[in-house]
Amino acid sequence: MTDFLFLAPPLAAGLLLGAFFFGGLWWTVIKGVLSPRPAVWFFCSMLLRTSATLAGFYFVGREDWQRWLSCLIGFVLARMAVKWLSRRPIDHQTAHMGETGNAP
Repeated sequence: MTDFLFLAPPLAAGLLLGAFFFGGLWWTVIKGVLSPRPAVWFFCSMLLRTSATLAGFYFVGREDWQRWLSCLIGFVLARMAVKWLSRRPIDHQTAHMGETGNAP
């Protein structure tokens, strides 16, 4: 039980860092595609997101590998959550296109 209480804050921090990183990436793609200068958007976003995430990992992990691992697990879980939240809804017309193929 003590281990869980020790590793819960790094896990939560990893979730927040992952939400910031991957949510920021999602936002950057939406804004960057519509911008007249997408390279500036993508470069500045990458620099900001990577710097903040690395600083967060160093601050949370300190010198304990278990805290680093817990933070990394939270980061990966946040990636899966953002990926799931940002998916497109299935278009039912294109879902049935595989059934109407050409005869061999």
